[in-house]
Amino acid sequence: MPYADVNGQHIRYEDTGTDLPVVLCSHGFLMNHTMFDHQVAALEQEFRVVRWDERGFGDTPATEAFTYWDSANDAIALLDHLGIDQAVFAGMSQGGYLSLRAALAHPERVRALVLMNTCHDMDNAETHAGNQQLLEAWEAGAYDEVAPMIAQIILGPEEHWEPWISLWKSIDMAGLKHASACLLGKDDIEGRIGEINAPALVVHGTEDSAIHIDRARSMASALKDCRGMVEVQGAAHAANLTHPAEVNPPVLEFLRGL
Repeated sequence: MPYADVNGQHIRYEDTGTDLPVVLCSHGFLMNHTMFDHQVAALEQEFRVVRWDERGFGDTPATEAFTYWDSANDAIALLDHLGIDQAVFAGMSQGGYLSLRAALAHPERVRALVLMNTCHDMDNAETHAGNQQLLEAWEAGAYDEVAPMIAQIILGPEEHWEPWISLWKSIDMAGLKHASACLLGKDDIEGRIGEINAPALVVHGTEDSAIHIDRARSMASALKDCRGMVEVQGAAHAANLTHPAEVNPPVLEFLRGL
């Protein structure tokens, strides 16, 4: 298993496919790099695909407090480690949060954005409180009660819940607390979205209860060079994982068009 010791982190990653161009895949909260298996299979004949485990998930530990700006710097440092000057940042949920921040902090490194079930604005008070309650219950030991609710939100129908529910049982609780604090403490970049010049594709599930699709529509409208929005019918929060047949073709079309 390849690791990169960069930006003070020990980051697990996979590097697959052709030399150029490069697509960097960043996963959502509670997920890991394997959630992009379907995208790698679709892209690797034409693109170099790098995917990684973000702090606190998969095989990358989280040993201290961090923000999504720090995660964006992790991604840039990983590209440096691999000798990659520029990449398309493809991010799902929190992977989108860090991708947007990478585009703001390091615009010369971000060739384009594929923003999957993510947003640029802040959660409302009800959503924030609900997320906080679920995470606090998990940390308090109510995993068996909380996990199905979280799986429903992220993955939709029960047929998609495994192997994720089983994997979540092994998450390091100290690292989860740092990752949860990062999620709940996310800063507001809504006023800066107009600074992003990178071409973008927005992909969003119509049944996403974590981030309502109207927020994705608003983001698509606010981006300077949004080249389309794909509304994945019936998909919950992890549309790229549960509905790859609907997601992969427009993503490929967008990437080819660059």
